[in-house]
Amino acid sequence: MQPLPDIERHPFEPFLPERAVVLFLGSFPPQPRRWSMAFYYPNWLNDFWRVCGLVFFGDRNHFVLTGEKRFDVERIKAFCTEKGIALFDTATAVRRLKDNASDKFLEIVEPTDLPSLLRKIPVCQAVVTTGEKATGVLVEKYGCDAPKVGSFSDLQIDGRPFLFFRMPSTSRAYPLSLEKKAAFYRDLFQAISLL
Repeated sequence: MQPLPDIERHPFEPFLPERAVVLFLGSFPPQPRRWSMAFYYPNWLNDFWRVCGLVFFGDRNHFVLTGEKRFDVERIKAFCTEKGIALFDTATAVRRLKDNASDKFLEIVEPTDLPSLLRKIPVCQAVVTTGEKATGVLVEKYGCDAPKVGSFSDLQIDGRPFLFFRMPSTSRAYPLSLEKKAAFYRDLFQAISLL
């Protein structure tokens, strides 16, 4: 019998600006060898920060360090703090059943304690998942309806009401152009009055 892969603990602390109005939840970061920075959505081939650059600044490379294949983590943190964007994932411990970053082969060993996280951001009004796996975790845990991609449903966590948005994955494996993904995210940021 094949031994189970090692359990990986989440490598980042939750990023929770005091005035955060929205919490973005992915599934889990890729292995460190795929990082271009030690922060959320670290994979150079993930377009989350390009989408944010396009939506807020009209420039897909706004968060890219000039001449490097890396994102500017300090600029990203300042932006998220100013806008009130919190970041974490739906799992704090996982096993990778294959040696890749695919959610399909990610076994969640320990889901994130969302009530505890959300108590630290008391003005948060919206929770956003950025992929199918993260969406499934919330639906299973809280018995809410899974929103269609680009829309939202109601969610109650610890007696607090939230708008629960489901956005398209910003992974390049998700078959949608950067511009079309950005259109979904633009609608989200407008709906929660950040744009």
